[in-house]
This record gives sequence, C-alpha cells and structure tokens, in this order.
Amino acid sequence: MDRLIYTAMSGANAAAHRQAVLSNNLANVSTNGFRAELSTFRAVPVRGDGASTRVMAIEATAGYVDTPGSAQRTGRGLDAMTTGNAWFAVQGLDGTESYTRSGSFEVSPEGTLVTNSGLTVLGDGGAPISIPTGGEVTIGFDGNLSAKVGNQPPTGVGRLKLVTPGADDPLNRSEDGLFRATSGEPLPNDTNARVQVGSLEGSNVNAIEAMVGMIQTARQFETQMRLLQTAESNDRSAAQLLGLQG
Repeated sequence: MDRLIYTAMSGANAAAHRQAVLSNNLANVSTNGFRAELSTFRAVPVRGDGASTRVMAIEATAGYVDTPGSAQRTGRGLDAMTTGNAWFAVQGLDGTESYTRSGSFEVSPEGTLVTNSGLTVLGDGGAPISIPTGGEVTIGFDGNLSAKVGNQPPTGVGRLKLVTPGADDPLNRSEDGLFRATSGEPLPNDTNARVQVGSLEGSNVNAIEAMVGMIQTARQFETQMRLLQTAESNDRSAAQLLGLQG
C-alpha cells in the first residue's frame, strides 16, 4: 500500500490536534489570566528500505504565550493583578502547589481564602490563609492581607505567596490549566513582587488570530483528506490495470 496514506494520516492528526488547541484558546478568550497555548508542526523523514523520500508531520507543543493580558479594572477589594512576571500560588486539586495569574479571590464558608474557582490560595509560608469570621479583607500592594472585624482595627492575617519563575526553573502548563515548576518543586516566595488591587488580568488570547488559525488549519486538514482520496484512487486504478494484465 502506498506510504502516502500514512503520510497524509499523520498530517491530518497533527492538524486535528492543532485545531483542538486553537479551539481551547478561543473558548478562553474571556478567562482571567489565561495563557494562550502554542502548537507547532515538525516534519520528520520516514525511515525504511530505500530512499527517504517521504516525510510525516508530528505535532509539537511549543509552550504558551508569555505576554500578559490587558488589565481590567473592577474596583473590587478582593481582585488583584500581579505586576511583571509574578504569579499567585494556589493549591491544585491534586494537592500540589500550583500557580495562576487569575487573582479573583473570595472567602469560603470555612473561612479560607480561595479563588473564584474554589482553589485554596496559599500564603508566603505555603499554607492556606485563614480569615476571621465576618472579617473584611484588604489586600495591600505588597500582597499583605489584613482583616477588619466590626469596629476593631485591622489585623494582619498573612501574605499572598507570589513567585517569579526564572529561566533555570520555568513554568509548564498542566492538564488542569494551572502552571507548575519544571522541577516539580515549589518556587520560593518573592518578597519584591507587587500586585495591583481592584484589577484583574485578562486573557492574552488574540481572538482574531485564533479564528484565522482555525480556518487555516481546517484547510490543511481538507488537503490531507484529498491526499487520502488521491491515494485511494491511485490504488483502484492500479488494481484495474493489474486485472487487465492478468
């Protein structure tokens, strides 16, 4: 059977995967702190008997777009946006320390500071932050948290853990949408990191670019399908010729 079938099939699989990545990016165009995922193709020669005249396409994930999203002013006291390359530390559903740029916080019924998706926010010591019952929480520009209960003066309840990843231990996106250090170890707290209170970071997805990419990828997929149809037609014609000779 013509190897063109396998070559076209690999290209179609790569195009389908890229379409899924672009669709996920477009679906999160309004998700606070979302980082657009990158997807690339790589041509690899098909090794075997004879000359290496065929190549197959392999999908390779190139990481994510690291540019920050636009600032969205909310005026809410429990909304915060990190500046520079700082990230908020949260506890993932698997119990590991993870990082996010989404800074929309709230107090859970148990009195713990959590994100709007229910993830536990971690303090600079790596532990959850407890808020006094009925306390009105205030976030400082340096991440320090204070709570005011009734007419009592505000008291400090902890500090947000803010981390700034470096080139020696960059962040990688996990399947749950959170980011974790490449080493798998918690990153150290950055005391110099700052936040902007009353604002949230928007998604860095370019909706127009994502839509154009989806159209281009759909055309690439159609091209691979036409190649499969061509291979089928060639195989049918060859079978007819062999039948006439027999």
